[in-house]
Amino acid sequence: MKQRRSVWRAVRSLLPALGLAVAAVAMPTTASAATASSSAVGSAGTVSSGWNDDSCRPSAAHPRPVVLVHGTLENGTNNWWSFAPYLTARGYCVFSFDYGKIGVPGMYGLGPAEKSAGELARYVDKVLAVTGAAKVDIVGHSQGGMLPRYYLKFLGGAPKVNALVGIAPNNHGTTLSGIAKLLDVVPGARKVISGTAAGLTDQVVGSDFMKKLNEGGDTVPGVRYTVIATRYDEVVTPYRSGFLDGPNVRNVLVQDLCPVDISMHLTLGTIDRVAFHEAVNALDPEHATPATCASMLS
Repeated sequence: MKQRRSVWRAVRSLLPALGLAVAAVAMPTTASAATASSSAVGSAGTVSSGWNDDSCRPSAAHPRPVVLVHGTLENGTNNWWSFAPYLTARGYCVFSFDYGKIGVPGMYGLGPAEKSAGELARYVDKVLAVTGAAKVDIVGHSQGGMLPRYYLKFLGGAPKVNALVGIAPNNHGTTLSGIAKLLDVVPGARKVISGTAAGLTDQVVGSDFMKKLNEGGDTVPGVRYTVIATRYDEVVTPYRSGFLDGPNVRNVLVQDLCPVDISMHLTLGTIDRVAFHEAVNALDPEHATPATCASMLS
């Protein structure tokens, strides 16, 4: 109990400084929730409607299941309450899970990033076993868009993944508009936070994790990469740090697709249908259609 209280204090103290507060997202509580299913592949307690269905088999049109990887302080349900149904309505088999738990209920992605990447590796294996597919596609938001790169590069994931789509991914570390420097201003702050919520400090620019992740290049052969970013990102700063270099990479700024799109970090990954449209284009490039402001209504 004492350790849990210390975790809570650490997270509460860090959130204002790092600007990672998560807005509450309303979840459906009517008939759709009443018919929701809990998957054996999905994390225990993960509730969803229309996804995490172990009986789903990929079709000829969409031959790979899509694994969704949530962001920091989110979970496999609230991050994807809008995007997962968007995909299932278009015929995809969709799976999500929780990772990086440190004892803070419902707020995950806080554990060491390297360990979280191992959790992703095991989950992908489960999805492949359940669906019978040879490969998956991965879509991740924030940390979830960056974390799979570690799996691809160091944990043998490349042969199992066709495409990685990062929505506002923290690929090269964030300065959080310079606020991350507070970790070094307050004596011992970095050590304290690293000991309780390393998933946060691992994502700061210049961290050991970020250095290892990006040493030797951003990409690995055989995987297609797409990054979808917003110029109004207040968490991944500067926003262009999310972009990748290398072959088979497409970097997209949503304001180039829809100039009036004002999504910030959280909304880009949870409700922005311009980003959703472009993510589907990345999953099925042979049938891609232009993402525009009209995509907001699709």
